[in-house]
Amino acid sequence: MRARRLASTGVALSICTVVQAQEPPFPSRPVQIIVPYSTGTTADILARTLGPRLAERWKMNVVADNRPGATGAIGAAAVAKAPADGHTLLFVAASYAMIPAIYPSLAFDPVKSFAPITQLTSSPLALVVHPQVPARNVREFIRLAKQRPGELHYISAGNGSAQHLVMELFKLDTGTRIVHVPYRALSSGFTDLIGGHAQTTISTLQTVLPFVNGARLRLLATTTARRLPALPDAPTLTEQGVPLEVETWSAALAPAGTPASTVTKITTDINALLQLADVRELITRQGMNVAGGTPAQVDGLIKSELTRWARVVKAANIRFD
Repeated sequence: MRARRLASTGVALSICTVVQAQEPPFPSRPVQIIVPYSTGTTADILARTLGPRLAERWKMNVVADNRPGATGAIGAAAVAKAPADGHTLLFVAASYAMIPAIYPSLAFDPVKSFAPITQLTSSPLALVVHPQVPARNVREFIRLAKQRPGELHYISAGNGSAQHLVMELFKLDTGTRIVHVPYRALSSGFTDLIGGHAQTTISTLQTVLPFVNGARLRLLATTTARRLPALPDAPTLTEQGVPLEVETWSAALAPAGTPASTVTKITTDINALLQLADVRELITRQGMNVAGGTPAQVDGLIKSELTRWARVVKAANIRFD
């Protein structure tokens, strides 16, 4: 019996040794953070903020790689096909949970193709209009949109983007008809909005605030549950009769099958960086809130958001065009 026990122990140790040999220490080569959006977006800012600090912590190069297109689907598909070893990460925005309802055949499954790491940030949204739009508040804007159905246009970063689906939700709640104008890059859309070629959008506060402060756009409302401490004079949509509360967010993911030990390390290190004073200051200065958390928490967030926006797409009868 003793001999058999020793033999079994030896076999178990051998198996452990083989498993350990198959999982080299992380990181063992440069790490790539794929950002499936253009430069200057929330995910891009976070990748370029956290990347150098992760490189210092890991003693390994960490490079941000922008791969925009199809509202983030192109970059996400690339990460889904990458080796599941933690050396290729994906930083996504809230539109990640919106595009599956828009694009019927994605090259990845938003839940099964990825291992969740952590939520990075949350961000309030704001409804803005061009200064020439004769509306000083949400009620006046709704009245104008109903008086001129199909004449007002809103910009977005493309089909399935946060601007697209949140505005469609606004239209459902208010019974208005405002025409969607999608752009490949949101920056191009804002160029047209500021130029008066479009009239409105709902976008992240950090994106619209510089234009609002420069009097190139007018802020009508935020989508938060309560007024923001940084903008005490900015009313919410709910205050003005539209009970719409939504925030955008960002998260870090890895390919499905990434070893649990690697996921734990990446999660722990990113969460630690999010608590650094200089990182928190930079993020809050951009109009975002620091999040952090566990893989299970971001997994739950993504699943609930997938359900929410699928309902909006169905109710609004949105079709890919």
